Amino acid sequence: MLNVEVEGKIGNLDIEVQFTIDSGSLTALFGPSGAGKTTIVNMIAGLITPHRGNISVNGNTLFDSRRSINASPNQRRIGYVFQDNQLFPHLSVEGNLRYGQKLQPKASRYTDFGEVTQLLGITDLLQRKPGSLSGGEQKRVALGRALLASPQVLLMDEPLTGLDQARTEEILPFIDQIRRQVRLPIVYVSHNLDEVLALSDQIALIHGGKTELVGSTEDVLNNEKAKPLLGRNEPSTVLSGIVTSHDAAFGLSTVETAAVSIQVPGVVSTVGSKVRLRLLARDVSLALSRPQDISVLNVLEGTVHDVVDLSTGAVLVKVALNRDLIIDARVTKRACDNLKLTAGVNVFALIKSVAVDKFQRTIP
Repeated sequence: MLNVEVEGKIGNLDIEVQFTIDSGSLTALFGPSGAGKTTIVNMIAGLITPHRGNISVNGNTLFDSRRSINASPNQRRIGYVFQDNQLFPHLSVEGNLRYGQKLQPKASRYTDFGEVTQLLGITDLLQRKPGSLSGGEQKRVALGRALLASPQVLLMDEPLTGLDQARTEEILPFIDQIRRQVRLPIVYVSHNLDEVLALSDQIALIHGGKTELVGSTEDVLNNEKAKPLLGRNEPSTVLSGIVTSHDAAFGLSTVETAAVSIQVPGVVSTVGSKVRLRLLARDVSLALSRPQDISVLNVLEGTVHDVVDLSTGAVLVKVALNRDLIIDARVTKRACDNLKLTAGVNVFALIKSVAVDKFQRTIP
């Protein structure tokens, strides 16, 4: 378990953060550029000293301002994956990996060279130099070097920056495997919502150097306080559910959430697996009566909870599907007026299956 409770000042930015991460759990430090995310991970790594506070891992204190404890970076046993990989160009892939392994004495090592290279799919790359590798391959080597240092904590500072979509999709499953198999507390810095949805168990929403919200991914992203801090990310509703069935003939799966069943295409997870879904507000339409003879498979009955003016010719209609779940639908002001949508009106939310964003990581 990693516990972070620190305060400091870097330039004009005041840092004041507090969060805890369980072993085997990934917490995303999520927020806009300049919010202080990299500064926070550098404080954890010992590269920047906070003014006040406490940092501990599994009960071992790394920093405590009251007791004048401040372990040096090499004493903290923290694996750090930087944005630019920082591989040694003159060393082979194996040389880079062994460098990480040598950072810990044999008695303190818990990772095995062969197991790590197999986990990351880099066994066939060991004799090559970093300059001959693709961006995705370099990233996997950087991950392997950090893991072979047998760290107590893994820090990842926007590790997928600079990779195209194909390479990003290649790396995400490896990071998820690390989360599930190595069982470390992982701090993942990102301002990419798709990465956060695919990987995180928890979000610490960072704004102006402070943790504005800390909680499960779903709770934070669905919290009204988070909406103004998500920048250009579109209004959406995030749900976790269990895959209950597959229809192989039509390539559909049914996901049972806390409130509703939703049909989605192409989920490869096995029945019983947990998955995460995102419903973009612009993909949710509304009707006053249950439509007939339409192509939309997901027709969800609910009640208008609130209507929020977006000042863009559109409104955000908040539809309560039950006491605990409210989804957002973005419609034009004219449509809202035509349907006389106000709090308490019964509606049907229409969601095309092909419009549902799916994140197939297995959620603990």
